[in-house]
Amino acid sequence: MTLRALVVDDEAPARAKLRRYLAESDGIAWVGEAADGVEAAGLIRREKPDVVFLDISMPGMDGFALLQALGDPLPAEIVFVTAHDDHAVRAFEVHAFDYLLKPVGPERFERLVRRLVGRVAPSSSARLDGLLGGLPATTHYLERLLLPSGDAAELVRVERIDRIVSDRNYLQVFVEGHAYRLRGTLDTMLARLHPSHFARVNRSTIVRLDAIREVQPWPDGEQRLLLVDGARVTWTRRYLDELPPGIGLRP
Repeated sequence: MTLRALVVDDEAPARAKLRRYLAESDGIAWVGEAADGVEAAGLIRREKPDVVFLDISMPGMDGFALLQALGDPLPAEIVFVTAHDDHAVRAFEVHAFDYLLKPVGPERFERLVRRLVGRVAPSSSARLDGLLGGLPATTHYLERLLLPSGDAAELVRVERIDRIVSDRNYLQVFVEGHAYRLRGTLDTMLARLHPSHFARVNRSTIVRLDAIREVQPWPDGEQRLLLVDGARVTWTRRYLDELPPGIGLRP
């Protein structure tokens, strides 16, 4: 089965580039394109593609507004193609399959196509759960997180995250010794992480509880944490008092 792909982007050169990549790839074929969200909505309903390569910043109706108009479940796998790396968390929330940063190189595109062809079942053109993984119906906690990595984005399971540190309007996400910079706030991120696995330990830091190697008493009822990545973090009294029941880190 050859996957049927639509391209939605308000820039003609960007559409032409993806059209060329699709023509050179096996297992996937270009079946149409649109320059804005309104045009795309009708095209998607008419063509019923397997995959939509979707820009985010477009006049009138942006990529997220288009998906909202299409409703849930989405009618195709969605691959965001954008020049901005600050929409990765929101891309997760709409269960996008992948998140490509412009300019997209041919090797990165080919890796994506191989994953798409292997993921979408030949017996169905309906949208399946993407690599971002459907969240369990009973929760809204993150299982995976898209993190900007060079000219693309890396899909990381949250149990690999050691700590998350606030940096003004951005977050520094530390994964096994590597730091990723992601736009967002600590409050928003904490609300998406399971409280049995992550805790806010001070005004600027979230820690994965299993990443704590040592806990040492500290003045004024606080605690000093040594993490598996070697970082030392203070768990302040205010946030110790907010620790959920059943997490026995207090002396």
